[in-house]
This record gives sequence, C-alpha cells and structure tokens, in this order.
Amino acid sequence: MALVVAQEVPTSSSMAVPHGPAGVGEARHRMRDQLRGRGVSEAVIDDAVLILSELLSNACKHGRPLGDALAGDGDVRAAWRVDPTGRLVVEVTDGGGPTRPAPATPSVTAHGGRGLNIIRALADDWGVRDDVRGEVTVWVVVHDDVHDPAALHRRDDFASRIAAPLPSLDFADAFDELD
Repeated sequence: MALVVAQEVPTSSSMAVPHGPAGVGEARHRMRDQLRGRGVSEAVIDDAVLILSELLSNACKHGRPLGDALAGDGDVRAAWRVDPTGRLVVEVTDGGGPTRPAPATPSVTAHGGRGLNIIRALADDWGVRDDVRGEVTVWVVVHDDVHDPAALHRRDDFASRIAAPLPSLDFADAFDELD
C-alpha cells in the first residue's frame, strides 16, 4: 500500500528580503512559483511580479530597513496572498523614510519616478499603511478575482492599462517667427 501525501500550496507567503537589490530576484521567483502552484494565470502572475519588483525597489531606494539597522544591512518584508474570494494582494513593508510613497510626475527624460504610476496602472487598488513603530507598508490589490475567466486575458488589455498621455510636441509655432 502506498501512502500519498498531497502538498498544499500556501495561500499566502511572507519573506524577509535584504535591503538592496540582492533579494529581489529570489522574491520574484518564489512568488511566481507559488502563484503558479495556486493556478493563477500567467498574465496575472506577470503583473504581480512586476508590482513586487517595483515595490521592493522603492522600499530599498526610499525606505529604511526594518528593525535597528540604520543603513543598508537590514531587511524589508515582502508578502502576498490570495484570499478566499480570489483577491491577490501584494505588500512590501520597510522602516519608513523621509517622504510618504506617492506617484511622481517625472519628466520625459527622467531615469526614474515611474514605479508607483506603473503600479497604479496595473493594479485594481493600492494604498499606504503606516505603523506606530514607523514602518510603512505599501499594499496592492493586483487583481480582484484571480479565478475569474477574464483574468486569463489581462495581457490583452495591458497597453490600455499602462497607456499614459504623451506631452504635446507641437513645434509649428516655434518656426512661425523664422519666416
């Protein structure tokens, strides 16, 4: 007689990620593997992994590590869960920083500042939660129902979800005075 033990895929996960780029890849891989095991569509997983990367990058760039570490050698916390209704939530917690997380309006040539705008375009909802210890958690509802058949087609509307208006580049008036 063989004994078969079914391994249950966790509905939530939390992990310490080094304050810096070193642990971001490991967090992305762990999230991808766990969400695949839960049967989440690749399109939703791709959005979730991108959101996790942006949140971790922002936490390491703008926030302090958790705990007593003053600079660079502590951790931030990454967590994700699929709740009983199918809602996929991603959270990243850091030790707080000099500013509160808010979407920026970078110039066309800026090298950064688009992370929260990308998150806002991809997510169904997001926000910031402050803790009495000074910790800051940015939470994101990646998708309201990962079991909804429409979740399989999230890739189809990707361009419309992230499309941003381009600045006006009307040069006609600038040349009127040259005649």
